Amino acid sequence: MRVITGTARGRRLTTREGSETRPTPERVKEAIFSIIQFQVEGRRVLDAFAGSGQLGIEALSRGAAYADFLDSSKESVNVIQKNLEATGLAQRAAVHQTDALLFLQRKAIPYDLCFLDPPYRTGLLQQALPLCAAVMNPGGVIFCEHPDDETMPDCAGDFVKNRTYRYGKIMVTTFVHKDVSK
Repeated sequence: MRVITGTARGRRLTTREGSETRPTPERVKEAIFSIIQFQVEGRRVLDAFAGSGQLGIEALSRGAAYADFLDSSKESVNVIQKNLEATGLAQRAAVHQTDALLFLQRKAIPYDLCFLDPPYRTGLLQQALPLCAAVMNPGGVIFCEHPDDETMPDCAGDFVKNRTYRYGKIMVTTFVHKDVSK
């Protein structure tokens, strides 16, 4: 796993050992960033259920102003911090060892981009999506990575389902503010 482009281009990222994490495949990450290629620079990013932090790190490498990384696992938090240091992006990021749902309930500063990639088939995505929508700027985009047999709601707060992309058995559904989708 590596950073695709930007200031940290080509840097290898560390991942957790074992089956507890499921890193986003390179082709899916490339597709996500081709969707938002002109919407990253200067933005505030939330990488919830971050695992290795690869999505938030890719955004920072491409010019995002700041990123919050959330993961409840101490091992994942350590991996994210290592990856941020190795890429030279740590000064524009904060890593939180916390439950993503609790963090989202307490957060007041809005985000422009949010990546939601919780463990599959746990119900966490459906719980996190409306909480995430509540802390987003109206021009923001929420990316939900989920298995192809999991249905996403049509809306979450003021955000509505925009598009769904298929990458084999992995789906990425985007949500945008209802006023932007018109």
